[in-house]
Amino acid sequence: MPDPAPVTADGDVEGHGPRVWDDMTVEVALAVMAGARVEYLTVCDEDDRSTGLITRVRLAVLRDSSAYTDRIRLRDVLDGSLPEPCVRPGDAGEYGRAPGVLTLSR
Repeated sequence: MPDPAPVTADGDVEGHGPRVWDDMTVEVALAVMAGARVEYLTVCDEDDRSTGLITRVRLAVLRDSSAYTDRIRLRDVLDGSLPEPCVRPGDAGEYGRAPGVLTLSR
C-alpha cells in the first residue's frame, strides 16, 4: 500500500493543522511534523490562542543555519527575534515560491 500524500496548508485556510505550544523547540517541532506527515504547524500561546503558522521548510533552513541553537523555541521564530533565512532574488522553490513562505489558497 503506498504512503498517503503529506498534508499541506493548501486546503486549510482556517489553519486547523496540528496545534503546538510556542515553547516547543525547533527540533521537537520538526519531529512532530515528520510524525504527523504535515508541512506546517499552528503555533499557540499558553492560552491556546493561535499565534501563527510555521512551515517545515522554514524550520529546516533555520536548523541548518549558523544562527541555530538547540534552545530556540517556536515563539522565537515567530516573534522575529531571529534573522529570517536569507532568500535572494531568484531563489525560488517548487512552483516559484520562496522557501519557507506559507501560501494559503481558497
